[in-house]
Amino acid sequence: MTTPYAALDAWIDAHFDEQVRFLQELIRVPTDTPPGNNTPHAERTATLLEAMGLPTERHPVPQEEVRAVGLESVTNLVVRRHYGPGRTVLLNAHGDVVPPGEGWTKDPYGGEIEDGRIYGRAAAVSKSDFATYTFALRALEAVARPARGAVELLFTYDEEFGGEVGPAWLLRQRIVRPDLMIAAGFSYQVITAHNGCLQMEVTVHGKMAHAAIPDSGVDAMQAAVAILNVLYAQNTLYKSVRSQVEGINHPYLNVGLIDGGTNTNVVPGRVRFKLDRRMIPEENPAEVEATLRRLIDEVVATRPGVTVDVRRMLLAHAMRPLPGNAPLVQAIQTHGEQVFGEKIPALGTPLYTDVRLFCEAGIPGVIYGAGPRTVLESHAKRADERLVLEDLRRASKVIARSLHDLLA
Repeated sequence: MTTPYAALDAWIDAHFDEQVRFLQELIRVPTDTPPGNNTPHAERTATLLEAMGLPTERHPVPQEEVRAVGLESVTNLVVRRHYGPGRTVLLNAHGDVVPPGEGWTKDPYGGEIEDGRIYGRAAAVSKSDFATYTFALRALEAVARPARGAVELLFTYDEEFGGEVGPAWLLRQRIVRPDLMIAAGFSYQVITAHNGCLQMEVTVHGKMAHAAIPDSGVDAMQAAVAILNVLYAQNTLYKSVRSQVEGINHPYLNVGLIDGGTNTNVVPGRVRFKLDRRMIPEENPAEVEATLRRLIDEVVATRPGVTVDVRRMLLAHAMRPLPGNAPLVQAIQTHGEQVFGEKIPALGTPLYTDVRLFCEAGIPGVIYGAGPRTVLESHAKRADERLVLEDLRRASKVIARSLHDLLA
């Protein structure tokens, strides 16, 4: 007798070419964030889902709220499939992604396939899991339709900017309120914890002057360099702080953008930089932010004529596992080992994700989906982002099997 698991696997195999074409269509609609004009992608996705027989709710976020977080347009998508009494399992992937940048050898919006890999921005993170979750759900309904519970697909568009007009907005509006949730991730581990993230914009003000008479001005660049030296020294100290969560090492700080000045022959009167401080789960975010502000203020206090503005851009708390996530972990590990032929560990990651927002709301969640063993392998946020198609196929089987168990 054919088992439900074998039937699910067979359905996914039989429809895999269709699944790959679906992912190609998603890659071909850009979702560069910034600028974050992502409603066109949501509309295209909804059209494709509805053509598969999956009625899709469109939830546009009010424009003033979207603008407030630095984006242009956001429409969140929800697909609800109700089978009977029981728990609701939500599957969440995000469509927004950083711009392609330089160095690509493939069209970042082409969805090209070569040597068993599909290339394109968001091919791995995380338009791939639009496809994983959609086709796992379709397989479940086709060959092992549950009699209990519900599955919801949630596709959002602001993970790169903190999730405030995606999952956070939907939770506040009570548009979604699942019992369990799985979010986009990689196939060779199930993630139960992750780092937090603090992003800040620091603007250093001096006084412009002609470079021929520099003493008539106050050099904002020199002050900014002094601040950066202190911050980078702090970053070295972070390496001695160790997390107890497997998969997470230590805190770290990155300055990812800097601009200022007006010309080479002008003493710069303003310099601005943006920093990203990753926090291990054991750290207190309020203390981390207070320490950075104090270090900056101490440098400025030694430089007459210099002032500084510090603006918090993002505060994403770390994800800590909730006890209720055990059914998710058990199902994914069991079927992951069967499908991939190796044990699937449960551990933490130094990334940060929207799953924390669900956990903060008391909803147990984990991270699992299509993808490689490491971020580096996927080229996520780098040129030639790619996904091994066999990982997409196998992750879809794991999710379909896990949904069968969770709703049994």
